[in-house]
Amino acid sequence: MASSGRRPEHMAPPEVFYNQDEAKKYTQNSRMIEIQSQMSERAVELLNLPEGQTCFLLDVGISALQWLCNADKKSHSPPKRLHTFFSTLYSSLSRGARAIFQFYPENSEQLELITSQAMRAGFSGGMVVDYPNSSKAKKFFLCLFAGVSGVLPKGLGSEATGRNVPDQVQFSGQRTRFKNMKGRSVKKGKDWILDKKERRRRQGREVRADTKYTGRNRKPHF
Repeated sequence: MASSGRRPEHMAPPEVFYNQDEAKKYTQNSRMIEIQSQMSERAVELLNLPEGQTCFLLDVGISALQWLCNADKKSHSPPKRLHTFFSTLYSSLSRGARAIFQFYPENSEQLELITSQAMRAGFSGGMVVDYPNSSKAKKFFLCLFAGVSGVLPKGLGSEATGRNVPDQVQFSGQRTRFKNMKGRSVKKGKDWILDKKERRRRQGREVRADTKYTGRNRKPHF
């Protein structure tokens, strides 16, 4: 956590920023330990785990999504990085599994980027916002469901004021059309087809080999 108020991902790549001194804060700084513990407990609460059943928990890390949105090299593509992450996660989860991510979106565009890539990978779910009316206590949680449509939990602190600030934003995991910056649909394009084939390979399905004709438009037959 940067003391100057700047976002950590804007200061240095993760392998540089999280050096030995920065890592010590997570084990020695009482304030940081308290915050991390509270967010972790809230994330587990949002998972709504069934009682009396053994559950497998995978800890990806608090605010991990923010780093995927940052490009430290010309070869880094935030949309591709996010899609690879969510697609790999989706293929690793069983039907009905849930995933919770706490992060601090930099702006509405970044929030849209993250949620759209999660949808594109097949997830349903949405955003849960705790204390939406507080600039300091506000926390964003991305709640995802694999293969099913779940009910989003209610955000904390939304009843504290009469201001009409939403504490939930739900989206559907349907394979809807996404548009690139030129306004053209990317679904059925070459990249979309290659991503879908790769996702099916990871799921153990039989997939035709890629060729130079993959993704090409077929000429109409008369």
